[in-house]
Amino acid sequence: MTTLLLARHGQTDWNLERRWQGHADRPLNLLGREQAAALGASLTAAGLGAIHTSDLLRARQTAEIVAELLHLPVEIDARLREVDVGEWSGLTTPEIERLYPAGNDRRLAGGTGWDRGESYEALGARVVEALMAISAARPDGKALVVTHGGPIRAAWLETGGSLAAWNGSGNCDVDEIRVEDGRMRWIHSSRGGLHEQVQG
Repeated sequence: MTTLLLARHGQTDWNLERRWQGHADRPLNLLGREQAAALGASLTAAGLGAIHTSDLLRARQTAEIVAELLHLPVEIDARLREVDVGEWSGLTTPEIERLYPAGNDRRLAGGTGWDRGESYEALGARVVEALMAISAARPDGKALVVTHGGPIRAAWLETGGSLAAWNGSGNCDVDEIRVEDGRMRWIHSSRGGLHEQVQG
């Protein structure tokens, strides 16, 4: 059984401004760096054997700050990056509502709102593939995975969680899943409100 701690990256200025980031490579701001340091401090006794991260700068910087505190190497995996939001990147939700009303309606219905990015189904497939590969490499271990809100939501859905019950990840929130016999099980969230789920 592998335990994976899924952490969203620290804050960026675009998070603060509530802009959709997707694949835009924004760095952490000062608060984001402080959040990453606090995350690392909270994991000193967690017994982690590895740190894996998205290749996007905001996640990589978060992982590197944690790694320095825990004296662990960082392994980069592009499959853990955020969903590509295409033409929505850099926009706020009010701007999207004005510029892309039909796409925003699709988003509110649970679908993909942008036209030139990546589908949520494609995101889910690559993220699950990455998490399973990490688990296979550490069948009895515990690893930190620094990623983004979209990939964490994809993991939640893979465990059998519903979209209606999803409660979005804040910066440096941590969600724990376990992988055993090719099945993901949701264990705990630092956000609260999510119950243990078994993949169907």
